[in-house]
Parts: sequence; structure tokens; C-alpha cells
Amino acid sequence: MEGVRFGERGIPSDGRGAVVTVGTFDGIHRGHWEVLKEIERRARVGARRAILVTFDPHPLRIVKPDIAPPLLTTPDEKKEILAESGLDYAVFLRFTPALSRYPPERFVREILVERLGVEELVVGYDHGFGKGRSGDAETLRSLGREMGFQVDVVAPVALGDGPISSTRIRKAVAAGAMESARDALGRPYSLKGFVVRGDGRGMGLGFPTANLRVGSQEKLLPLPGIYAVRGVLRRGTFPGALHLGPRPTFEGSSPSIELHLIDFDGDLYGEEIRVDFVRHLRGVQPFESVEALVAQMAQDVEEARKVLLEEP
Repeated sequence: MEGVRFGERGIPSDGRGAVVTVGTFDGIHRGHWEVLKEIERRARVGARRAILVTFDPHPLRIVKPDIAPPLLTTPDEKKEILAESGLDYAVFLRFTPALSRYPPERFVREILVERLGVEELVVGYDHGFGKGRSGDAETLRSLGREMGFQVDVVAPVALGDGPISSTRIRKAVAAGAMESARDALGRPYSLKGFVVRGDGRGMGLGFPTANLRVGSQEKLLPLPGIYAVRGVLRRGTFPGALHLGPRPTFEGSSPSIELHLIDFDGDLYGEEIRVDFVRHLRGVQPFESVEALVAQMAQDVEEARKVLLEEP
């Protein structure tokens, strides 16, 4: 798959038609994967190209910034996940105030037809597009008849008592329900951060930690607390326990994201680490003494070790 930002000439032309899907695709969850598998299947049958068109930034950042949601996947994370999708192209279309004012017909004609050569358009069941999301599946079918392409809608993927959606996953992550988020995503919820210098307190307590700085302020952070996690490094994947949030035992300390890799020995400063969240172990709480905190940290590490041995 090639990831490209949209230029004036669109993507390179090779004479083949395209099967296209369009959407924000935040999270690339199991419902999204059904759409992606469908466009890939249809493209292969007709020797065409499978193309995803998505947006950066999230459209609500432009049209209604006060209610724009934090991101399940940053653009870089989205590209990394999509690299395994089998798509030919992932087009990251820059969402601007001008684009937000495009009526459905203009968006379809200028972008999908003229630049991508769409022959089939596959969308999710709740797809909306164009100015004020005024376009829907029926709008697309009407435009397809006029402009010469077919439109198909993929049904939602159900989980429990309702369809999987990015909104539903955000609520799970914000509540620390990492198992529910994983079931909907099809993989653990994760974040990436660079290891930066901390105050060295973890080392002094007997539990050395990597202090992580998350690169994007738009990234959704889980509920503050202690988590069983896996740390994915260049040199491999390691079990860990992670503290996220305030540090009330130490007065004046700033909130932090601190990762302790279990039975790991090495210098991680400056390295980028992906953290895969497995389970929320407990909330953040103050302790009356450093000794009480250390005892609890030992329990947390052992609980994390046990959880990670049980989880696939």
C-alpha cells in the first residue's frame, strides 16, 4: 500500500479503474475492516485498484472544533495499521474550511470521479459527507447513476448490544475498559511515546520506569490509573506495568506516563515505544509513605505479570 496526500493530479494513473471508500476511519476498528476487505475483494475481481480516502485533520476539528473528539488513531498510527490492509492506496485528504463547504455533488465529481476514476464506491452504513454531512448513501446512489459508478453499503458489525463505532470505543477507552476496546478494535488500544528524562524516582524506588511523552495532543489517553501493558520496542515486545496520570504521593509532581518493563535491563532514553493496553488494574491513589507505595508497586507488577501470562 502507498500512502499519499492528495495533489492536484490525484494519484498516478495506470489505466485501471478504482474501487473506493471514503471516511474518517478513526481507530480502524472491526467495522472499518469489513469495508476495507470488501473494497479489496471487489478490486481484485476486476483487476482494479483498492483506494481509501480519509481526512487529516478530523473534519470536526475544522467545522466544530469545540466538539471534536480526541483521536483513537493519529495519522501516523493510521498509516501503520493500514499498511497491513492490502489496499493499493490510502489517500490522506487535507480537510480545510474550503473542503468543508463542498456540496456532495462537487466532492464526488472533483475528487472521486475526476481524480480517482471511481467505478465502485463502498461505504459504511452510517456514512455522511459533503457540506453539513448533507450527503448519504441515497445521495451517492443518485450521483452514481448520473456519473457512472456503483454504490454499495456495508452493514454494521455488531458486538454485544449494538454496532461497533469509534464513539463507542472512545467511551470504553475513557472508562479504562481496555478489554471492551480491544474486542471492538480487533487489537489492543495503543499509544506511542518517546522516552524522555524524568526525575529518576522510579529507579530509586526499585522500579525503573521509562517516562513517555506522547507526540500528539489530539491522542485519546485512557482513564488515569495503573495498567498491565506490553511495551513494543525495536528490540522486541516486553511485559510491563504502566502508571498514567497524577502522582499524589509526591506533592508538586506533574501527571506522567511511566512505563516499567518487567525483567528488562537497558537504556531506553530517546527511543520510541508503543504501549499496548491490556487491563486496567486500579486507579491512582495517594499513599501515606514511600514504603507503602513501594509495596503497592510490587503488587501491581506481580498482578501485571499474572494478567499478561493469561492474555494472548
